[in-house]
This record gives sequence, C-alpha cells and structure tokens, in this order.
Amino acid sequence: MKKTFGSKPEDRHESRFLIEEEEILSELADKKGTSLFLGKYTENVVLEIFDRNGFFKKVQKKGLWPLDYELDSSAFPPSQRLLVFYKTKNPENVIMDLKIKEGIFRFKNELAATVSNAKFSFLFLDWLTVQNPLHRFSRERPPLPGQTHPGLNLGRKTVDIFADLGKLNLNNGLMAYPAFFHIALVFFPRCRFINPEKTGEVLAIWKTFGKIEFSKLAWIVHLECLKKEDGTVYKWESEEMVYPMCRELNKYFHSRSYKRKAKEAMKKKAYKIDWEGFAQKFEAEMASLEGDSNPKPSS
Repeated sequence: MKKTFGSKPEDRHESRFLIEEEEILSELADKKGTSLFLGKYTENVVLEIFDRNGFFKKVQKKGLWPLDYELDSSAFPPSQRLLVFYKTKNPENVIMDLKIKEGIFRFKNELAATVSNAKFSFLFLDWLTVQNPLHRFSRERPPLPGQTHPGLNLGRKTVDIFADLGKLNLNNGLMAYPAFFHIALVFFPRCRFINPEKTGEVLAIWKTFGKIEFSKLAWIVHLECLKKEDGTVYKWESEEMVYPMCRELNKYFHSRSYKRKAKEAMKKKAYKIDWEGFAQKFEAEMASLEGDSNPKPSS
C-alpha cells in the first residue's frame, strides 16, 4: 500500500500555520553518511521497535520472509531513507520505503499565539510506502489511489511504530503531509491537522458520505468527482498533520478553541458527488489497471 505522506514543497498547499523548518538539529551536522538511524540508533534498536509493534509477525504471516534492509544516509543530515525488502535488495521486492528526517519546526501566525512554545522538535515522515510485493490488483480487488501493490493491513499500527521512535528520540511529535484524502482519514483522529478548518473540511466530507465504501470515496475525491456547494470541483490540498507527543500540542488539539473552529468549518461545508463523471473516470482507471502488468518480486 503506498501511503504517500509527504509531498514536494512545490506541490503541497501552503498552509498559513506550520510550514517553516527553522533549523536542522546542530548535533547531527557532523554525522553525514552515518550508518546509524537518525545518526543515533543502531539497526537492532530500530528493528526492536518494529518487532514490538507487530511488523515482523505481520509480514511473516504474509509469507514475506526473510527480510533485508538498506539505510541510505547520502542526504543526511537531515534526510534518511530506510528500505525493507523481501529476500533481496531489488526494487520489485520493496515492503517498506521510508523517507524521514528530524528537525525543529516553527509555528506561525494564529497558532504561534495559542501555544507558549512556538517551536517543536518533530520526526517528519516525508514519504512512506508499506506494501505486499507478492500480490497485485485486479478489477475485483482494485487499488486505492497511489497504490501499486496491496497493503499489509497494518493501518494505525504504522503510527505506533513511528510514535515509539519519536518517544525514544524525545521528539514533540510526528508530522506529515497526507498527499491523499483517504490517508488523512486512516490516521485521523490520532493524527490531526494543525489547521482546525482543514479538520472541519475532512469531517464534513466523512459525515456526509461516511456510508459510502471507503475505497469508493477515496477514488471519488481523487478523480475530482466531489463538488462543492457552488458546483466547483473539490481538490484535495495537503496540509500539516501532526501526531502530538507533548503536553503543549495535546493541549492545543483538545482545546475548546480548536474544536469550535473545526466544528464551525464543518458546518459551513457542503458537498455533492458527480456520479456520472465518477463512473466514467473510474472505468477508465480500471481499464488502465487491467492493461498494466506489475513485475513479480525477484528471488
């Protein structure tokens, strides 16, 4: 399952809240090309966290064993890329593809005035793919937007893995940009949008169409078949989503002010579905899927 959390800066919607990375942690500056995760932790420490959260048990049940690993630190600091492979280090065998970095991020404008500390240390999930390379999709089992292989059904457990890493690393939270609408739904409410109006927007869609099959709603949004009240197309624009791991951030997300603004935004939103357009576009997607042949994993 391709969980595209991050998007390139030029592609993502510029939020009026948390968008500025102030600095990379200075103590990492002399660790370029490190073999340690985040410049601090051995492979065994990281794998223990994965094991504790059921990752290895899940992949073994799927027949994805043994595993191999690769840590790319060529862009460190700040960024690292962790790859988990089935059997051998081939692109066709990727089970997990993670791009992650640590940094200090500064809150701006309205939000900066609501917290006593406007700067927070985050683990930023720039990119995350979790998938089963042994399986492929069909018309009977279609993908979600962005997927190239079925997922591992880890769901919210993925958050637990990186939350444990963040706690070990003494970060204030996790941060990501969900590039797809359905990714935001999967990780809400454990992860929340910093902008309460964005939360209201997502909740309005879910409240209105929550009885529609999850995968179908994901495609409706992705294929731009969701219309606003004035008839214009609703287009998903990613904003900062945070898993809070400190008192200050938890206080903000549970504040009356945040909840009130989210509720007010939700009430103002109204949407409808272009079912005819969706039927045509989705059929085209499925036809393309049938004509595509995913390569089998290398042994």
